[in-house]
Amino acid sequence: MSSPIVFVTGNVKKLEEFIAILGKDFPRQIMSRKIDLPEYQGEVDDICRDKCRAAANLVKGPVIIEDTCLCFNALKGLPGPYIKWFLEKLGPEGLHKMLFGFEDKSAEAVCTFGYCSGENSEVHLFQGRTQGTIVNPRGPRDFGWDPCFQPLGYDKTYAELPKEEKNKISHRSKALEKLKDYLTNNIQI
Repeated sequence: MSSPIVFVTGNVKKLEEFIAILGKDFPRQIMSRKIDLPEYQGEVDDICRDKCRAAANLVKGPVIIEDTCLCFNALKGLPGPYIKWFLEKLGPEGLHKMLFGFEDKSAEAVCTFGYCSGENSEVHLFQGRTQGTIVNPRGPRDFGWDPCFQPLGYDKTYAELPKEEKNKISHRSKALEKLKDYLTNNIQI
């Protein structure tokens, strides 16, 4: 029997969404573990590789990490991988107000999963993107910046969408489908 894959997160909502999208029929055991990893800086792919290597060295086994970005086109991709800190300081209302002086309110939600089979192993990245618009926050405030991100083609924010519907179109689901496909087809069960 293979050892479980550790999904590095302390975010209960993120874990809940991850498990729901992955599905009950996934053949490997996934367990979560909260690990305080260094906050790397740079471009998202580099951040994810560094985070994944650090997690694999601590866990000493297979790990999955996730990094989520919210990229405002008017700000040339910022806040990007630093969205966690912007959200913490400004909240969803502040994120919306950041674009006050700009005509362009378009944004891209980006999720990148990193998988590494263990210490000193190659890191594989899987990315999903969803286009949308930054709007005045609407809906429940229980999951990050969801209240101010309205996906393209929808009249509701992520927060207003039923979870099942959001999980079909989200940046996280797009990245997770790629990760699931890789794990199902390339990893010994």
